[in-house]
Amino acid sequence: MAEVTVVFADLTGSTGVFESLGNAKATQAITRLTQWIGKVSVAYRGHVVKYMGDGVLVVFPDNADAVDAVTELQRVHRDRIRNWPEHLKMRLQLGVARGEIVEQDGDCFGDAVNVASRLSDLSGPDQILATEAVIDKLPADTLVRSRNLGSMDIRGRSEACLVHRIEWQSEVMTESFTVPASLSMHTAPQPLALASIELSWLDINTEFASGELPIFLGRDQDAQFVVQDPRVSRRHARIEWRAGKFYLEDVSSYGTWVRFSDSTAAIALRRQECVLLQEGEIALGAPFEDFTVPTVSFKFADGKVQLQTK
Repeated sequence: MAEVTVVFADLTGSTGVFESLGNAKATQAITRLTQWIGKVSVAYRGHVVKYMGDGVLVVFPDNADAVDAVTELQRVHRDRIRNWPEHLKMRLQLGVARGEIVEQDGDCFGDAVNVASRLSDLSGPDQILATEAVIDKLPADTLVRSRNLGSMDIRGRSEACLVHRIEWQSEVMTESFTVPASLSMHTAPQPLALASIELSWLDINTEFASGELPIFLGRDQDAQFVVQDPRVSRRHARIEWRAGKFYLEDVSSYGTWVRFSDSTAAIALRRQECVLLQEGEIALGAPFEDFTVPTVSFKFADGKVQLQTK
């Protein structure tokens, strides 16, 4: 079996394009975009395994080529659709994983394929999610920036997967980005460390100390943070303090979306979890594009997790 980097590229918003343009023109537009994704991938020495409607599966022998390809795809595509009518914009969401695969009868199989596909589903528009192995395999002098999102449970896997978000926007620079390094950069604080998180929705503001966690956000009056909206499940999301970090887990029927303050991209959670690294917003039951969605703001002291030792 060969070790490769697997990329799943998926176009979001295609349903609206079909509604606006009709089947024939929409199919033509989507095919043109997926073929372009394939051409860019091949230019970066990738091999297109197959086209799947509005998605593309590509494998790259070289890991750095794969990361260069996905960042180039996002940058060029953003510029391409910048002036398109909003209802015709199809954005890219990408999942990247590294591992051994088996190629057979024009298809490929393996854990890396499954993980890349799932990360593509979990990523938001304009977003690239990658496994720890992808980040670790980058050269030491790489200019690629990423954010460690912590562990996520991947459907079909018994073990959680450490996930990073690759920050491809050249204009974005914040001190909270990380470059590839060993896990020692993300070591947990001392076990006696304390922290607090403040949640806000409408006129409700509640602060929870790490020692009070876990808590539930939901419609049920027994939830520690109640959000009364029919799209919110009785117990919709769970926040816990683990290994020195706040984790948000979706346990709902309709999903949870997370957006950090430094980015317009959202992380889509469906019975998954992510680490809350800095202040941001949580959409319950619908994505942020729905302006009526109940949105809970969260923050820490000075906009970051602040630890106070007992």
